[in-house]
Amino acid sequence: QVQLVESGGGLVQAGGSPRLSCAASGRTFSTYAMAWFRQAPGKEREFVAVISRGGTYTHYRNPVKGRFTISRDNAKNTVYLQMNSLKPEDTAVYYCAAGSYSISTHDAYNYWGQGTQVTVSS
Repeated sequence: QVQLVESGGGLVQAGGSPRLSCAASGRTFSTYAMAWFRQAPGKEREFVAVISRGGTYTHYRNPVKGRFTISRDNAKNTVYLQMNSLKPEDTAVYYCAAGSYSISTHDAYNYWGQGTQVTVSS
């Protein structure tokens, strides 16, 4: 079992650079691929970024490439999402997830956090 708790969301102006954190419980964090997803009002949950267990592989959704950076610290059981140059269309609830594979399909992830709201004002 893994419990995930996100933090770092809030109201941000367009162009801002917040960093989201996701703290995981348990001693098996390093055995999971970690991902960020987001869900905007009235839309389906969508993949944002994923990082492999050791942190050597990352993959991003096209609209966030070059603006967002996913990273992890296995010693701290934490995964991060650094978001730069935020746009109003980035407004969503952001979720972290843990799974066995570094892929973009949300069905592949077994554990989810409760989400943190990010609202970007123009």
